[in-house]
Amino acid sequence: MKIILIGGHGTIGKTIAAALAPRHEVIIAGRNSGDIRVDITSEESVEKMFRELKTVDACICTAGTGYYGDFAAMRQQHMLPGIQGKLMGQVNLVLIGKDYLAEGGSFTLTSGVASQLPAKNGTCVAMINGAVNSFVLGASQELKRDQRINVVSPGLVEDSGERYGALFPGYNLVPMQRVVNAYLLSVEGAVNGRIIEAHF
Repeated sequence: MKIILIGGHGTIGKTIAAALAPRHEVIIAGRNSGDIRVDITSEESVEKMFRELKTVDACICTAGTGYYGDFAAMRQQHMLPGIQGKLMGQVNLVLIGKDYLAEGGSFTLTSGVASQLPAKNGTCVAMINGAVNSFVLGASQELKRDQRINVVSPGLVEDSGERYGALFPGYNLVPMQRVVNAYLLSVEGAVNGRIIEAHF
């Protein structure tokens, strides 16, 4: 398969790329690095990326984050970058990419455990992750030509535990292989319209 992976140089993305590369053509896309450049907050940039690719069999996105901060002081300006990035950026990939995705192809988006168990000061991220999940549930009913869409909801992976563990007290660290397997299930399997949980 010809697979475009947005965010392929991140902690999770680079491990997914390594797992898929022996069997597939994996093209890494990112804002500042990769085989091809894309800004997922820009419809024009997403369209340009897909036009250059012409067609793909699978599109995976592991890019995007959201605001962590004091709820009492949080305002729209804090939330918008995450909404425009992790939420609408991934939505852009599907709304535009569906016209370039091959028959029987798949989208795999990324949300996170915060949709169910928000960390302290993580209300914005919880909202964004929940919205991504809901978008996938709806979009799976609308895609044509046997195209599929799923979302992987990772927990705090072991590889990030040292850097971020203090922000998420009580979260069990998830083996990276379990997270990667969730993406493989979405891309190489047959599931559709699933929130594939890779936590706990």
